[in-house]
Amino acid sequence: MAEHIHPIFDRLLQREDRERRLKQKGKALWLTGLSGSGKSTIAQHLERRLYNEGFFPQVLDGDNIRSGINSNLSFSDADRKENIRRIAEVARLYLHSGIITINSFISPTREIRDMARAVIGAEDFIEIYVNAPIEVCEERDVKGLYQKARAGEIKGFTGIDAPYEAPLSPAFEIRTDQLSLDEAVGQLYAFIHPIIKY
Repeated sequence: MAEHIHPIFDRLLQREDRERRLKQKGKALWLTGLSGSGKSTIAQHLERRLYNEGFFPQVLDGDNIRSGINSNLSFSDADRKENIRRIAEVARLYLHSGIITINSFISPTREIRDMARAVIGAEDFIEIYVNAPIEVCEERDVKGLYQKARAGEIKGFTGIDAPYEAPLSPAFEIRTDQLSLDEAVGQLYAFIHPIIKY
């Protein structure tokens, strides 16, 4: 009887098996930028666009990570680094399931993004710079975070009293101060489509 067992059953399902089933290539899209630059809004709309076009995406952002897997972390430098490390590990798990993750995190330094790239794998890490001048981000300040940071109520706030290091050579850059939301999502979709198409 054993001679009739196909060898594929001797191993766990591979990433390629899942990508074939999902008809897409798993990738980790890493949206970085200042608070208020538009990362989360673009991530949400891109997720919906991908889903409507037949893809299977998953957004990871501060709200669904900080309230769950990273709820025990503070905003100290060490915990911010650990926050991004865990996110990258989660994205890698999704990646090996063939899923496209849209990761929306300030991830303010090149070092921290390089760490995420190393965890995920450089060939699957697509760095997307969501770029808007800090003045525009402050005008959009829907949560009032910049105002609190300026008043000294929030310490170590990126762009105010903590640095943001813009990517030197992102895979794609979106100037959200110059584009409408539909234009930004449309341009990003057009860029990633050939990368994720099976």
